[in-house]
Amino acid sequence: MIKDDLLAILVCPLGHAPLRREGDALVCTRCGLRYAIRDGIPNMLYEEAELPPGVGSIADLACSKEAAATAS
Repeated sequence: MIKDDLLAILVCPLGHAPLRREGDALVCTRCGLRYAIRDGIPNMLYEEAELPPGVGSIADLACSKEAAATAS
C-alpha cells in the first residue's frame, strides 16, 4: 500500500495535479486518469493509465491540453 507521505508528493505526470488513492489505483484529481498500483508500486506512466469514462484518448484530457498549451 502507498504510504501517506509518498502520496503527498506524487502528482499526475501530465498536469502535476495531486493524486488521491482509490482502491488499487491513484487517480488524478484534475483529469481522472487512473494509475494502477501493483505490488505496492504505482505505475506512473500516463500511456499505461486507465482513461476516465467518456474520454477517448490522452489528448482529450484537461491535463494534456494544459501541458500542450504551456509547451507552445
